[in-house]
Amino acid sequence: MSSSANPAARPAPQISVSATYMRGGTSKGTFFKLSDLPERCQVPGAARDNFLLRVIGSPDPYGKQIDGLGNGSSSTSKTVILSKAKQADHDVNYLFGQVNIAKPMIDWAGNCGNLTAAVGACAINMGLIDDSRIPDNGICEVRIWQENIGKTIIAHVPVYTDEQGNIQVQETGDFELDGVTFPAAEVKIEFIDPVDGDSSMFPTNNLVDDFTITDSEGNSQTFEATFITAGIPTIFMKAEDLGFDGTELQGTINGHSELQQKLESIRAQGGVAMGLFKDVSEAEKSQHIPKIAWVAPAATYTASSGKTVAGEDIDLVVRAMSMGQLHHAMMGTAAVAIAAAATTQGTLVNQAAGGGDLSEVRFGHPSGTLLVGGKTENNDGRWQAKKVSMSRSARRIMVGEVFVPADCF
Repeated sequence: MSSSANPAARPAPQISVSATYMRGGTSKGTFFKLSDLPERCQVPGAARDNFLLRVIGSPDPYGKQIDGLGNGSSSTSKTVILSKAKQADHDVNYLFGQVNIAKPMIDWAGNCGNLTAAVGACAINMGLIDDSRIPDNGICEVRIWQENIGKTIIAHVPVYTDEQGNIQVQETGDFELDGVTFPAAEVKIEFIDPVDGDSSMFPTNNLVDDFTITDSEGNSQTFEATFITAGIPTIFMKAEDLGFDGTELQGTINGHSELQQKLESIRAQGGVAMGLFKDVSEAEKSQHIPKIAWVAPAATYTASSGKTVAGEDIDLVVRAMSMGQLHHAMMGTAAVAIAAAATTQGTLVNQAAGGGDLSEVRFGHPSGTLLVGGKTENNDGRWQAKKVSMSRSARRIMVGEVFVPADCF
């Protein structure tokens, strides 16, 4: 009997789900309204993870995510679920999932600071923001509850009234963000109290630690490190201690397996030192956190676009790894960590920026530069970041339906 005559053997149909594909900062992701998801995907669990993995095209041993909306990089292998906020004085709930490219895994442990820039605009367009909160023209202050980390973020989204009298999000403009080819409208982001109030921003209670690394052959080496939990748990080290100068581009790191393995080992051991893991084996299951980054004093270099970044125009250089790869620009959450560390006197980041009492810094990254600001306080011996700010941009790329096989979740 042919398969067409046997209903049980017929291939599964595809289903469609409403989705918005957006760029936020230097990342891209697929955004969903929670109520639009299949019912069994509206709650945490295997069904939701499998659905999102299939949307993005993971796991993909080829590393390209050809059969999904991912683009084969950590910056584009991302998903977002939005819903009306249940917390008082908030507008929208933002849940972020970092999709692993090669493995069947989604990391829900942290936030994506870059996609945060797109949350406010997407929430307005999805009808999740009360009309009374949106001005006819000017700036709409969207109060975001970041569910992954339980923190408040304020997005200042520009809006205007079009010729038909409809309120629109302004997406085009002349704000240029290094790492993004085209200009767009500026979206200012404020991360409010990005560190838990009952814990220190520095999990070891030190601004700088002597950090001992043991390699695969049992050899030990001690480095200086600043461990911080603002924005996202991050390990900052001196570029020179790692054999770098802080002006590296992706080609210097990515594709060099021995070097990547070394950095991954440092990340895993740093996660143990920060109390994130009981042992290094747990790092395999949480590749989104912590991040590892290295800093150096300001220097002139050629960015990935070919333009020259002049040392006199920046305060320091920073490079950071994301999901095992050198990031092509800078993760938004890592930029929060940079801002908090740079504005705290004595950290390695502050030292690289020249030291002293700083309220903002402009740092160089592989694609160019970024200005970030911060305000930190020491209360009874415990450091806290009260607010961190930066400017990003965001734009809708596509609004429509994404298709997945009905049997994938």
